Amino acid sequence: MAGDLMTANVIAIRKVLIANRGEIAVRIARACHELGIVSVAVHSDVDAGAMHVRVCDEAVALGGNTAADSYLRIDALLDAAAASGADAVHPGYGFLSERADFARAVVDAGLIFIGPSAAAMEVMGDKISSRIAAKAAGVSGVPGTNEPLGDDPDEVVRFGDVYGWPVAVKAAFGGGGRGMKVIANASGVAEAIDAARRESLAYFGRDELYVERYLDWARHVEVQVMADTHGNVVAVGDRDCSVQRRHQKVVEEAPAPSLTESMRSEMAAAAVAVAREVGYVGAGTVEFIVQDGGFYFLEMNTRLQVEHPVTEQVTGLDLVIEQLRVASGAPLSFAQHDVVTRGHSIEVRINAEDPAGGRFTPSPGTLRQLQVAAGPGIRFDGGYESGDAVSSFYDNLIGKLVVTAPDRTLAIARMRRALADTFVDGVATTISAAQAVLAHPDFTDVGHSTTWLERDVVLPDHPNVDDSFGVDATVASDDGTERSVVVVNGRSFLVPVFADEDASLGPVRRPTTTGAAAARPTAKRGPRASVKGDGYVRAPMQGTIQKVHFAPGDSVGAEDVVAILEAMKMENQLRAGVAGRVVEVLIAAGEQVGPGDVVMRIDAN
Repeated sequence: MAGDLMTANVIAIRKVLIANRGEIAVRIARACHELGIVSVAVHSDVDAGAMHVRVCDEAVALGGNTAADSYLRIDALLDAAAASGADAVHPGYGFLSERADFARAVVDAGLIFIGPSAAAMEVMGDKISSRIAAKAAGVSGVPGTNEPLGDDPDEVVRFGDVYGWPVAVKAAFGGGGRGMKVIANASGVAEAIDAARRESLAYFGRDELYVERYLDWARHVEVQVMADTHGNVVAVGDRDCSVQRRHQKVVEEAPAPSLTESMRSEMAAAAVAVAREVGYVGAGTVEFIVQDGGFYFLEMNTRLQVEHPVTEQVTGLDLVIEQLRVASGAPLSFAQHDVVTRGHSIEVRINAEDPAGGRFTPSPGTLRQLQVAAGPGIRFDGGYESGDAVSSFYDNLIGKLVVTAPDRTLAIARMRRALADTFVDGVATTISAAQAVLAHPDFTDVGHSTTWLERDVVLPDHPNVDDSFGVDATVASDDGTERSVVVVNGRSFLVPVFADEDASLGPVRRPTTTGAAAARPTAKRGPRASVKGDGYVRAPMQGTIQKVHFAPGDSVGAEDVVAILEAMKMENQLRAGVAGRVVEVLIAAGEQVGPGDVVMRIDAN
């Protein structure tokens, strides 16, 4: 039982309300079960039958569908805790996990908040004050502002002119790349600030921004820390999270490769110093930018990281169980000298996104089949099972595929095999992008950076189609019908010929594996022709229109962004497709659209 793991005179946690959803809620529930703690799920209307609800012992409905109407409602979460009789709340990551007002409200309600104090979150959750705290701890950061940005774009222009371009405007209360925009020069400042504020407000409920110098060929290395109420602060190894797109991590690994031992030790000491400076308690991550042989404080995430499994795999520690212990008042179960890293671990985030051509378009839908790799050294932390729907209302992370091996070379080979053995049917996923990363010599040689994936890795327009077969290549199957030769995760399949060429982005049903008898056409696939717009700007997916840039009568160019569509907490630009005059705008900002809905009609020149 839980009490067996706690020190004397400490009130053991009996029931935890998990104020989150998806894979992290499932992960926390499983840790609770191992400690004999009752887990309570909360859910929106659309999540009533979600996996995290099925896994938990109890569930409470929050109502609503959007995050703002459900998982971001502090009052509804506190009511759920009271109704369920929970004595503690675990925020997971995202949503309210780094909101000091939520942590304070939980404690004021007489509950245990499984995380740092509200005071520490106020300092470190605000990226501006965290920079000041790091400096007080003797840790230098990237040049940036220590005050929130006002409404004058010239403030950013002046900063860029002094410190150099590019610069980044970032959500002061954000994380995970949300509410962050990189600006190449002065001409893009106003639009970037506007977009960053919208994203920050939508995802974190606040829109304060700051600006800092953007290092354009840096590695992202972070140090996991754990601290308790007894004064113990321990660095639990480092991770490299440099493979990113749109400032969202795609592949993470531990330990961070190609660091000198002196730099590794210095970064660990810096992370501990920052945590001590603010009286930190619980699990946290101190993030650094590494470039040109030096490292700079970036920010501190005051919660459990998405990529925490790779640290667990190489250290043998369970960070969620440690969170529960610390929140109950127990000391850490380990000291600094107990932390020993063995082997190498890599995590790939499998998102419901179509990476075709590097666009990473959100792909909500029902998972008709989810088949995960198995075998030695493989772990999958998922939030969905076959038959579950990936909603457009929330983050699109299906799950995290994690492999561990004695060294990095074998870990890369094992991950490549695991990705090939993983099959997802019903939505497009980022598996093919991860395969491209793992196979690239820059990654194996540790020559990548945070901008490398978007700059140097060429993703095919149709990542599930083998270029050597050709888009229109077909063969005759045994029953005489025509079938397309398609490669899914490196394996050849025969699938029915689709009337719509776009269906080649992924088979719509479980394909039949081909054998040696499959004819291999000799035609090579050429570059995909650009599709000329027909004057109708359509929504490519379900989502909410955030902004419309043109009105009837306005002239537009073919490449002009005419509207912004938000789906799965990501902003997507809708372009005109043709040059001409806007005839009709059918959707207003704030309205929801479905796939194929016409947003605007343009009379072509």
